Amino acid sequence: MTFAATVLTLYPEMFPGSLGISLAGRALERGDWSLGTVQIRDFAGDRRRTVDDTPAGGGAGMVLKADVLAAALDSVSDGRPVLAMTPRGIPLDQQRVRKLVDGPGVIILCGRFEGFDERLFEARPHIEQVSLADIVLSGGEPAALALLDACIRLLPGVMGAALSGTEESFEEGLLEYPQYTRPFEWEGRTIPEVLRSGDHARIAAWRKAMSETDTRLRRPDLWERYGSVRGRPASGARREMKDKDQ
Repeated sequence: MTFAATVLTLYPEMFPGSLGISLAGRALERGDWSLGTVQIRDFAGDRRRTVDDTPAGGGAGMVLKADVLAAALDSVSDGRPVLAMTPRGIPLDQQRVRKLVDGPGVIILCGRFEGFDERLFEARPHIEQVSLADIVLSGGEPAALALLDACIRLLPGVMGAALSGTEESFEEGLLEYPQYTRPFEWEGRTIPEVLRSGDHARIAAWRKAMSETDTRLRRPDLWERYGSVRGRPASGARREMKDKDQ
C-alpha cells in the first residue's frame, strides 16, 4: 500500500524539496509513497484570493481564515489523519510517526503568518495540532518536510539495512549510542576497545549503557519517561563500562 501524503500550503513549489532526492526521492519514483499539494489560495472566494485577515481584537500580523482553510481541507479529506503544523501543537515524537507510517498516509496543513483562526479546529475536531519542536518557523512547510522525511524513511524498502530504523534515538525511549568508524586513530583519539572486541554481547551491553547515560545527562525529560515505564537503570552504568574498557 502506498503511503499517500497531501500538503495544504501557500507555497506548493517548496515540495517535494529535499524529499525529491536521495532515498526519499528514489522511493517517490518507485511509488513507495505519493505526494500531492493543494494551493490554499485556490479556495479563496474573492478575486484577490485572500487567505488571511487582521487579528480580531487587534495585534500584529495576519491570521489565516477559517472558511478558506476548511474549504481546502474538505476538498481532500478522505479519512487519513490531518495534522496542522503549529507551535501551539503537541510535540511530535517517534511513536506518532510510526503510527502514521502504519496507516494509509497523512494530510498536512501548513500554517503561516500569526497562525490559524481557532474556529477551524472547533469546526473540524479531527485536526491534530502538532509542532516539530519548541521553535517558531516562518511557516509550516519546513516542519512538514521534516515530518514526511521521518515517515518515509520507515517505509519498507526505503532504507538499506533492516535495523537502520530501529537502533536509533527515540525508538526505545533513549538517545542512540555514540557511533565510530575508521580510521582507528584520529587526532590522538581511538575507537573504544569494546567495539573492536568482536564480542557482540559485550558490545550490546556497552551501547545500552551509553544510551542510558547520554539520555540521562542530555534529555532528562526522556530519562524520566523511560524510568517510569521500564524501571530506572543504574546512573553509573556508563562510568562502569568505561572503566572496564580502558
